[in-house]
Amino acid sequence: MIPPLTSDPVSTPPRPPTPVHGFGTLAVHAGSPHDPSTGAVIEPISLSTTFAQTAVGKPVGEFEYSRSANPNRSNFEAAVAALEHARYALAFSSGSATTANILQSLAAGSHVISVSDVYGGTHRYFTQVAKAHGVKVTFTPEIEVDISEHINNQTRLIWIESPSNPTLRLVDIRAVVSEAHKHGILVVVDNTFLSPYVQNPLDLGADIVVHSVTKYINGHSDVVMGVAAFNSDELRNRLGFLQNAIGAVPSAFDAWLAHRGLKTLHLRARAATVNATTVAHALEASPHVIAVNYPGLDSHPHRHIAKKQHRDAMGGGMLSFRIRGGHAAAERFCRVTKIFTLAESLGGVESLVELPSSMTHAGIPRDQREAVGVFDDLVRLSCGVEEAEDLKNDVLQALEAALGDSAKNGIVNSTNGTNGTNGTNGH
Repeated sequence: MIPPLTSDPVSTPPRPPTPVHGFGTLAVHAGSPHDPSTGAVIEPISLSTTFAQTAVGKPVGEFEYSRSANPNRSNFEAAVAALEHARYALAFSSGSATTANILQSLAAGSHVISVSDVYGGTHRYFTQVAKAHGVKVTFTPEIEVDISEHINNQTRLIWIESPSNPTLRLVDIRAVVSEAHKHGILVVVDNTFLSPYVQNPLDLGADIVVHSVTKYINGHSDVVMGVAAFNSDELRNRLGFLQNAIGAVPSAFDAWLAHRGLKTLHLRARAATVNATTVAHALEASPHVIAVNYPGLDSHPHRHIAKKQHRDAMGGGMLSFRIRGGHAAAERFCRVTKIFTLAESLGGVESLVELPSSMTHAGIPRDQREAVGVFDDLVRLSCGVEEAEDLKNDVLQALEAALGDSAKNGIVNSTNGTNGTNGTNGH
């Protein structure tokens, strides 16, 4: 029987012990015991699918079958829990699987409130899969302002991305939590864009924090994986049951790789922020750019939220911008960068560029995309750990190439250079 998910007012769960070490020390050592038999400082990869038992129902250690638990996965989960200041963490086979398991924990007829500009895969799950098993989702672009208007007797969950993908909007997590908890509603924060180094949503009152581990936590573009972290025993029982029952779990090797990547998260997150800040300032100063979305800029409308929610008011490694010349110029820009690679995903050591309207968010109807700022001329950048000046110069040369080529072909709009607002250059 699936453990029940109650709708009683959310009580404050026991908090994890306050870390006695800094983030970098935890990243290197949490969940990383030395091998007791060899003294190896790096854990071995446990590929066994099953584990011997000394008697019926009495395994040698804590492991019985790798879908239920695996040494590498358990160590990785312990490390993520430490970095997110959580009592528990559960790893899944992808970020989307993490979302699915959380939504699957809701009974048919449940209601979810979500920010409008979410990752395309999350939007797809909410609108097509969750709906099929009787869960209704309401989207809102201003969740702090109108959350109380959308709450009803069936509301069980509020879903936040902060920053949002790809417009980099921020949400005041404490404000949403304060209202949600009055009604016994759980708050989930997708923290993928920032990583545990820049932001810890549980410290701001959230009930669950989720990540696509594929991105910053792993950081090397070689693992597809997800994780959820939380403090509640009830959530541990329910989501742990579903993790095992549904079986969407990562392999031991993927868990080992992700744990290896996590050890340098603080170094990579710092470098990515420095690089993104440099690129954002260069874009903001360019006449070829309409607007830049980056929480590290003073011009960002939610900069005040970044200052109170993010470590050292960091902006993170992600940004997006609208280019003059519409979709054609945006597409050209993505093809002429020399260091930024045209590809989906984010958070790796290498810098990536993509066009959300035609790639990650192509499945969202155009009117819904544009309502939250995902225009056809919006370009998204994931800044890696290369040299900041090289990335800045690459972006500037690509702007010149993209706009020069567009001008020659008569594409640049003489008024505002966009196709997102007037549709003249739509495709």
